[in-house]
Amino acid sequence: MQRMQEADLTDQVRRAGMRATPGRVAALDFLTANPHCTAAEVHAGIAEQLPSLSMQSVHNVVNDLTEKGLLRRVDAPGAARYETRTDDNHHHIRCVVCHRIEDVDCVTGDAPCLSPVGTSGMPVLLSADVTFQAVCTECVGAWEASHASTA
Repeated sequence: MQRMQEADLTDQVRRAGMRATPGRVAALDFLTANPHCTAAEVHAGIAEQLPSLSMQSVHNVVNDLTEKGLLRRVDAPGAARYETRTDDNHHHIRCVVCHRIEDVDCVTGDAPCLSPVGTSGMPVLLSADVTFQAVCTECVGAWEASHASTA
């Protein structure tokens, strides 16, 4: 994914009602180019640019950007991941071996798992977070070999 111009990112942060600090702009830029990263990966990715930015500050930054709708938090085993694709309701597919996450367009057609039976006292359904578990092409050989011995 191509990185956005710094001025565009600065404007985006300001339009969300926040100060466009170097940490916020750098994190947004990094996540635009590298979606589905953890806060630790964001920290490592911008450390050269902002060496004094602490890990706690990066957590604050991604939480602030998420709260303002500039990032989407993807809850995944191990650590939350963040992405800038916030303008639609899409799903994710996650490799259970290497933990890579990719975007998947919403399931269309008959998808009963996305229409809960009854509302459990929650009459307004806002969205469904779906993460498919899979094995990616890079990991499938090792995964098949490790599972062949148990078959």
